[in-house]
Amino acid sequence: MNNKRSFFKEAIKNIKTSGSLVPSSRHLIKTILEDVDFNTAKVIVEFGPGNGIITHQILKKLNKNAVLICFEVNLQFYEHLKQIDDDRLVVLNASAEEIKTELLKLNITTIDYCVSSLPLTNIPNVIAKNILINTKEILKNGGGFHQYQYTLSFFKKIKNIFDKENVKIKFEALNFPPAFVYKCKKI
Repeated sequence: MNNKRSFFKEAIKNIKTSGSLVPSSRHLIKTILEDVDFNTAKVIVEFGPGNGIITHQILKKLNKNAVLICFEVNLQFYEHLKQIDDDRLVVLNASAEEIKTELLKLNITTIDYCVSSLPLTNIPNVIAKNILINTKEILKNGGGFHQYQYTLSFFKKIKNIFDKENVKIKFEALNFPPAFVYKCKKI
């Protein structure tokens, strides 16, 4: 599942939930992770890890005492992620909307960061809004929610949840397709 062809085949079958036909570029991964403080982060959540291209980069940087919890609804991607041999990784076959419920099962009440590849524009508005609200609620003060999208259509909704002064946006042209990265901070 590491190669682009396998990713493409699975993504084309599930375009509504995968949101992309090709994995993220190293440039997009760098942009989405650049403000994550891996030295202090204890709990990082990843939404929609797909084939794990961002997951592997997070694990390379993750503190040895920290944990990465991935939410993946696609069964093929979930099974692939379960093959990653790292004690710091927890892979859940669950919706990001259930973040609070699923993390409570793990005795986790706050997280430091959430990195999201979810195609929010493809998700029903009520569910997407619940994902953002639930994530903000479980983020610690000073924590960050990093989300990339291929359009600006969700920017207003993210600003309404995270307060516009706490949302920054970056454009990453060196990705196919080019992407906007929203960096939201909980204050």
